[in-house]
Amino acid sequence: MIRFQRYLPVLDWGSRYDRATATSDLVAAVIVTIMLIPQSLAYALLAGLPPEIGLYASILPLIAYAIFGTSRALAVGPVAVVSLMTASAVGEFAQQGTPEYLGAAIVLAFISGLMLVLMGLFRLGFLANLLSHPVISGFITASGLLIASSQLKHILGVPAHGHTLYDIVLSIASHLNEVNWITFAIGSAATIFLFWVRKSLKKMLLGLGLKPFLADILTKAGPVAAVAATTTLSAAFQLGEHGVRIVGDIPSGLPAPQLPSLDSELWLAMAGPALLISVIGFVESVSVAQTLAAKKRQRIEPDQELIGLGASNIASAVSGGYPVTGGFARSVVNFDAGAATPAAGAFTAVGIALATLFLTPLLTYLPQATLAATIIVAVLSLVDFGAIRRTYAYSKSDFAAMAATILVTLFFGVEQGVVTGVGLSIALYLFRSSRPHTAIVGIVPGTEHFRNVDRHKVITSDSVLTLRVDESLFFANSRYLEDRVYTLVAENPDIDHVILMCPAVNAVDASALESLEEINLRLSDSDVTFHLSEVKGPVMDRLKRTDFLDHLTGQVFLSQYDALCALDPLTAHIAESRTPKKTAPSAVWSGPEI
Repeated sequence: MIRFQRYLPVLDWGSRYDRATATSDLVAAVIVTIMLIPQSLAYALLAGLPPEIGLYASILPLIAYAIFGTSRALAVGPVAVVSLMTASAVGEFAQQGTPEYLGAAIVLAFISGLMLVLMGLFRLGFLANLLSHPVISGFITASGLLIASSQLKHILGVPAHGHTLYDIVLSIASHLNEVNWITFAIGSAATIFLFWVRKSLKKMLLGLGLKPFLADILTKAGPVAAVAATTTLSAAFQLGEHGVRIVGDIPSGLPAPQLPSLDSELWLAMAGPALLISVIGFVESVSVAQTLAAKKRQRIEPDQELIGLGASNIASAVSGGYPVTGGFARSVVNFDAGAATPAAGAFTAVGIALATLFLTPLLTYLPQATLAATIIVAVLSLVDFGAIRRTYAYSKSDFAAMAATILVTLFFGVEQGVVTGVGLSIALYLFRSSRPHTAIVGIVPGTEHFRNVDRHKVITSDSVLTLRVDESLFFANSRYLEDRVYTLVAENPDIDHVILMCPAVNAVDASALESLEEINLRLSDSDVTFHLSEVKGPVMDRLKRTDFLDHLTGQVFLSQYDALCALDPLTAHIAESRTPKKTAPSAVWSGPEI
């Protein structure tokens, strides 16, 4: 039973499900459904798909996640970034509005689902760590700007195209003389209204005496109000006949189950984008899920989340949808509305299904400008210029990765942006790892503590050189350590002993062991004795399995203080006899490097 619960979390929380929990989930589902209907329509159009596809992608995927997912609050469905990536990937293979385009989107969802499930079964969730937070933040910021700019054509009522910021802006600029002013009035009014709803409506309603729960529901229903008002206006004045682009007829009824195309050429074309969408979607989803779970002292299983999201994407493909993942905004709404279990998502799916069956005829006259306004307001909340400033102040290398991701995404495309960000993150990691922080250390007067000579007033020995290495030793940094030791010895001809201080060394791989052997041999040829101090137990256990300790010219000391007392007792005595002033900087920690 426990093994089944590992892959079917519904068996765990479902066994304890009661009426009170169901009530909480139903209330949350009503609120999320209200929010999700206009979002699903809008994100489908963003992906270049008919609006009903967004509704299809918001039914079975939610039920699949309720069965296989572990987050109590994550709300799965179409999201802006994945919709943009879908449009970018599928647009390279087929023309929008064609059956081939829809078929490619379905295949994309199916392949993404298979990849996520396999990653979960093989516990490969750690691969998402290849995307650093600055890269993810930069990608989302760039995607938000790209998405918002791509929707300006609907606000202005002009034809435009392009998948990069340059192409979009150039295309819109070339059609400015074709602006439909009625469309512009509707789109700009809807955008202003939705921004006002997001920023001020709840505060105003609370000031009028409404209860917080009711005020929150009315605020979340802002997009629905915009849809209802502009649709009514469009129908009453037949704005479609005046050049205002409307959604048009949306088929009623639920999608029939179907299998994706088995065209091998299509599968090969979609495999790369599917992998990127899978990783980006998983990172976004699991970040939201972990944040919300921590607020209630709950936990999620990242590998099972891969299976849950994979099942959701397969369900989306089978029901004629496109790639989905956990959305930040709707998950927060789901959480705040009191969702207690993943059943809230299943109830939301029922609400979307009812809307698909009975409400779609009411959306025929819905202006596309309103949906564009919904997208713009949603994605601009993801743009975080403050993160760029904070990253620049903290780490120039992380800022370089973030800036490169933003620029490449904006001017070359979303897939290129992700690949650039991942590549730079890995390159920067390897560069840092290949140059571990090392420090020459001396003894703090009046203590048994050793600190960096560049940061503290310490006492050092003329004949004993102590080099502290602050990272584990492995193939990528072992040569750097060799060069560092040889250089220091060459610069100090009076040195008789070299001590490698290892309090932060948690592992020594085979390449690093060879480097230690080489250091020991080279120093011996120079009449310098090589010692180790403060070696951790697991590292020492592995060294004992080799003959390195038999050939070591020096000793392995339990503490650095013992090493100094044994090799240069005079310096140790001088340091012990000196009492530091209380305000001496040598006794005060002055930064992350000690």
